[in-house]
Amino acid sequence: MTLKPSDIVQRMMDSDSMSQWLGIKVLEVEIDHCKLQMTVREDMVNGFNIAHGGITYSLADSCVAFAANTNGSIAVSVESSISHLQKVMINDVLTARAELISKNAKMGTYQVVVTNQNNDKVAHFKGVMYFTKRNH
Repeated sequence: MTLKPSDIVQRMMDSDSMSQWLGIKVLEVEIDHCKLQMTVREDMVNGFNIAHGGITYSLADSCVAFAANTNGSIAVSVESSISHLQKVMINDVLTARAELISKNAKMGTYQVVVTNQNNDKVAHFKGVMYFTKRNH
């Protein structure tokens, strides 16, 4: 039985404690694409009272993982990086959009743009994913 991309992502979310802790909501899922949203809480800030960099990184990382797994093959991260463009504050609503940039039989490169509630870009993330021979 072949699973739909949304079913794959839902199964992943059901066992993803980190994404659940972040309060992530799945807004869109298509093959090689995912859109997620979350709200920054008080327990997510650092000593400067701005969101810890790991918060936007984790949101983007979940987004790329979900997007890469929509094809049915289990995909795992090989490399990732993030550029933080502006500070993120408590109560900011963050939206992450993952899109495929390039792909071959074994690897895919995805770009994730994270925006706030004002549609300001707050982070750019790049993730390189390896497609295993195992299926969902």
